[in-house]
Amino acid sequence: MKISYNWIKQFINVDWNAEKTGELLTDLGLEIEGIQPFTSIPGSLEGVVVGEVIACDQHPNADRLKLTQVNLGNGEPVQIVCGAPNVAAGQKVPVATVGTTLYDAEGKPWKIKKGKIRGEVSMGMICAEDELGLGEGHDGIMVLNEDLKPGTSASEIFDIENDQVFEIGLTPNRADAMSHWGVARDLRAGLLQKEVPLELITPSTSSFKIENRMLKIDVSVENNELAPRYCGVTISGLKVATSPAWLQNRLKAIGLTPINNVVDITNYVLHELGQPLHAFDAVKIAQNKVEVKTLPSGTKFTTLDGVERELHEEDLMICDGEKPMCIAGVFGGEYSGVTDSTTSIFLESAYFNPISVRKTAKRHGLNTDASFRFERGIDPNITEYALMRAAILLCEVAGGEITSDIVDIYPKKIEDHQVFLNFDNATQLIGQEIPRETIKSILTSLDIKIENVTETGIGMTIPAYRNDVTREADVIEEILRVYGYNNIEFTNKLNASIATTQPIEDHEIQNRVGDQLAALGFHEMLCNSLTNASYTSLINHLKEEHNVHMLNPLSQDLEVMRQSLLFGALEAVAYNNNRKTSNVKLFEFGKTYHDYPSGREEKKHLSFVISGNRTEDSWTNPSKKSDFFYGKGVVTTILDRLGIQGYTEKGIKDDSFSEGIRLVKGKKDLVSYGVITKKIAKHFGISDLVLFADFNWDAILEEIPTGNFIIQPISKFPKVKRDFALLLDDSVTFDALKAAALQTEKQLLKEVSLFDVYIGKNLPKGKKSYALSFTLLDERKTLTDKQIDKIMGKLQQRFEKDFGAQLR
Repeated sequence: MKISYNWIKQFINVDWNAEKTGELLTDLGLEIEGIQPFTSIPGSLEGVVVGEVIACDQHPNADRLKLTQVNLGNGEPVQIVCGAPNVAAGQKVPVATVGTTLYDAEGKPWKIKKGKIRGEVSMGMICAEDELGLGEGHDGIMVLNEDLKPGTSASEIFDIENDQVFEIGLTPNRADAMSHWGVARDLRAGLLQKEVPLELITPSTSSFKIENRMLKIDVSVENNELAPRYCGVTISGLKVATSPAWLQNRLKAIGLTPINNVVDITNYVLHELGQPLHAFDAVKIAQNKVEVKTLPSGTKFTTLDGVERELHEEDLMICDGEKPMCIAGVFGGEYSGVTDSTTSIFLESAYFNPISVRKTAKRHGLNTDASFRFERGIDPNITEYALMRAAILLCEVAGGEITSDIVDIYPKKIEDHQVFLNFDNATQLIGQEIPRETIKSILTSLDIKIENVTETGIGMTIPAYRNDVTREADVIEEILRVYGYNNIEFTNKLNASIATTQPIEDHEIQNRVGDQLAALGFHEMLCNSLTNASYTSLINHLKEEHNVHMLNPLSQDLEVMRQSLLFGALEAVAYNNNRKTSNVKLFEFGKTYHDYPSGREEKKHLSFVISGNRTEDSWTNPSKKSDFFYGKGVVTTILDRLGIQGYTEKGIKDDSFSEGIRLVKGKKDLVSYGVITKKIAKHFGISDLVLFADFNWDAILEEIPTGNFIIQPISKFPKVKRDFALLLDDSVTFDALKAAALQTEKQLLKEVSLFDVYIGKNLPKGKKSYALSFTLLDERKTLTDKQIDKIMGKLQQRFEKDFGAQLR
């Protein structure tokens, strides 16, 4: 936000330099991000002086050029070639001397150089008003007062305003400081703390006078919750024209482009007092009625920028007797605004519901100076005052007269709020006792009314415009920022508490697993917790009624909180695929949100998604597609890394998977993993196979072993491996075979693995072939062939008996 220092000085007569004032404003919480100089005339006419044309002759080589001899008051006259038709001897003229920098209409600099024009030397330039930035005329050179002395600097003749402009990084809660008046109010409080007592000068409205009542506009407000206060007045007989220089300079200093005197005054009061205003051409108000109401959804409305917009049923509109004229608090309409032919206006000043304005502005993608302020909450008690202030200024600069009473519809006053401050709480929170008289002085300087003072604290009334000060802690923050954070002393004593730690710290486990996944080629992602409500319908076990809806959604795509991490993962895969990144391995730690009949719940999850090849192409490592078993290996590797054992595989219940498994321990589902259905993948524009794993992180943390680990040396006796090729029914699973084997030989059988699966030609129907590998080890001695054969025989018998297996 840009704030003009000269403008601030209209309210408070401070003589500090801009840098010192900027430091105080920063200490007060209005952080100054930069200070930029401003001048009403680019270059401040530096190098431009008064010259006297001594002689003016025809250029020998050009019919339209003149050779002039000009006295610049510093010795010998200089020769200047001039093409203006009105140049003549005896004139006093502005001369840009050699080396002077001038600026064109677009603000681009160019330098005056000594040169030759059609063979004649020219030592400067006699200027027209547009070349100096003093006007738009270019019919001829400027002719100055004859009494001026040659050599006088032009900056001494013309009224040039020099200013310093603060760039303030305003925080969203400081709605009270969104104007020059608000900043001046804070500055006064800071100066009083520095023992610089200055009065705050309030713009007077005593000259407000109703000349007649010839133009009455009837106003009605349909919904007082959306428009708690609405004021208006008519002004007639005004003339739309260019604004005076002082008004243009104020607006230009803060980066606004002057438009005309009527619009400029509304912008001026907006940035002066923080109250948005809107001027309607009174002739265009049908039936002399202004109706503040909502319209049916789908109603078409063309805004000031020429864009036709479709209104929402909750958009508050300013209408006349026949049609909408303006989106309340956001943007004006194309056909109701002020034009060069306007002679009478209806001037609006209102307080609109901040939430309503923000929703409307977001829906239509609009962000204006008015909506910026209405969204954050303006002062409801200056609505009429700002209207009177603007009306007085309009009559001054546009020559109009006030032709109606002020309409002020304010059925339910927005009351100030009460807060009690406990002195002990203030000392505890600040860390230092501030004298009570200082506290009272600070509160008074902030327009906070002290109602009563006791030994324990202060009862006070907070003005309505301070909507960010509603609690005792807020009041303490106000006291502290004005008192000065830098004035709080540091103690020589350092206090610290010994924190208790849990056997398993969530963040440490997350870091451990994250490092492991990163080593496997995964990248961590962080998806938005807000998602599209329509995603819920893609999976049967997710219910619409379990969605947690946002009260004020930014868009339809971000209207509910996610019930699954899957959708964000698929959006990330699609985003990468659309940018020619087909090999994707991502993981995320996040939460899901559910609105169950028993109450709302948050659940922690770890998820990963895989699509494309396992690794990038390389001449040393041929590319290989990621498949179900590759992803399963990642899942089991994570569980092994965490020391979780004793889980079993079960069928998947989640219809988001075309095939998959659940890893279960006891009654707890640890992981759901599988291949995402083609239907869901296609919904996100993904054609490749997508593997997805969802870890129930709360259950994972509960199952991580916390006891002591037993460390054993590596056996000095050799392992022995033996293989079986078994013909089995299709229904037999590897897990069942492995469990049966480990149960048959509990001492010497250390590991069972599946290294080949065959289904197809030369096998009976309904059969498959598994190749199993068995690892045997005796920690005390070397196994003999006799022992090994005996164990393998027992395993063969068990497989034949329990599974009908046949050795191939």
